[in-house]
Amino acid sequence: MLKSFFVAAASLILAACSSQPPAPEQAGAGVESRTPSAVKVETPQVKPVAQEPIDLTSMAALRDPRSILSKRSVFFDYDQFSIKDEFKPLLDAHARFLVANPKMKMLIQGNADERGSREYNLALGQKRADAVKKMLLLLGAREEQLEAVSLGEEKPRNPGHDEAAWAENRRDDMLYTGEY
Repeated sequence: MLKSFFVAAASLILAACSSQPPAPEQAGAGVESRTPSAVKVETPQVKPVAQEPIDLTSMAALRDPRSILSKRSVFFDYDQFSIKDEFKPLLDAHARFLVANPKMKMLIQGNADERGSREYNLALGQKRADAVKKMLLLLGAREEQLEAVSLGEEKPRNPGHDEAAWAENRRDDMLYTGEY
């Protein structure tokens, strides 16, 4: 029951602290226009996983495709860095794994699509990685277990130049010790 309280409290804190990036005219520095295209494509979805008990001490759970822990990406909306509700169970599972395995470390790589300047995309990727890190910290992971870095647009998952490709590239990837 106490754990449910902490998860609910963390969710409320994140919701209260969410903010939007400043509009380009308020940003101060010159930034390329990032107006959305007229085409709307759904962001890749995480399929619901049956809430079976997770063996939090097993490294095999990280590679088992039936385990939620094998899912390592959080996707974002265009020009956003707030975590969608559909990814909160995924982050909760990874936080519980980190709590159960205090020697494990995670590298969170923030990514952006190719639109916008290199500097803008690096900053957006960092905001995305920091958002996931903050959520994991609120759910119990320790600061020394987490590192958040931005790759900007440099590591696309999909090399295409359309909305479907961009949706795949707006993501954070979570890598554990030994995977980076």
